[in-house]
Amino acid sequence: MKVVITAVIALVIVVAGWFAFALNWSYSSGERAGWVQKFSHKGWVCKTWEGELALVSLPGSTVEKFLFTVHDEAVAQKINAVMGKRVNLHYEEKIGLPTTCFGDTRHFVTGVTETPDIPLGPGVSLPTAVAVPASAASK
Repeated sequence: MKVVITAVIALVIVVAGWFAFALNWSYSSGERAGWVQKFSHKGWVCKTWEGELALVSLPGSTVEKFLFTVHDEAVAQKINAVMGKRVNLHYEEKIGLPTTCFGDTRHFVTGVTETPDIPLGPGVSLPTAVAVPASAASK
């Protein structure tokens, strides 16, 4: 009986150590720029923020989607605030997490920055539209 209890405790320690390692180590990190087109808080037991960033390299080109997960509530609120605007997302790629309880993707977003200009090429950019108040437009 003592051997079984020791084996179970050792197994729990190994599994906890693996989770701690996998959550704190990043396989890669980087930035992706585009427009957040989908962002939702979902999950049966473990609720995570899951999103979709539309990546467009040139106007008129095919849209590529970058799927991501957010754990930090403050980052999730920042992303919600810039929905529909062009943003840069800083992410860390985590591998080795054995369940989807930590998120549906391997890409965990840790920061967001709104990007005011759309680069068309080296040295050429198109500023995004600025909303004009109704009072100024009628003058």
